[in-house]
Amino acid sequence: MGVRQPCAGGIVLDGRGRLLVIRRGQAPSAGLWSVPGGRCRPDEAPDDACVREVAEETGVAVRVLRLAGQVERDAPDGDVYVIDDFVCALAGGPAAAPVAGDDADDARWVTRAELAALELVPGLWDCLVGWGVLPA
Repeated sequence: MGVRQPCAGGIVLDGRGRLLVIRRGQAPSAGLWSVPGGRCRPDEAPDDACVREVAEETGVAVRVLRLAGQVERDAPDGDVYVIDDFVCALAGGPAAAPVAGDDADDARWVTRAELAALELVPGLWDCLVGWGVLPA
């Protein structure tokens, strides 16, 4: 087993109950849809990494409300990503149109039906169901 790398993701719903998602531009799971997130920087708290990653990948400013849950995923290099996923609120004002940046190829707001039609990273749907945070 490789090194355990701390990561963070943001579960962000807009005022219409849509979920913010990105299409991954790099491994692992390039081309698949997920919530925005990524690795924590050295000495960066996971909730701070969540806010930074959501902004870098979508241009959407958020604040963390609470921890939704934690998952572990295999990294391409044999390490293990330990991902803290946080429920987030928009940081003031209405939801901005997301703009893909950093590691994301695309970013959008989706309803539950739209999410179900996307090709998602492994385990995402089950986690969102289990944590009670599926979009409307």
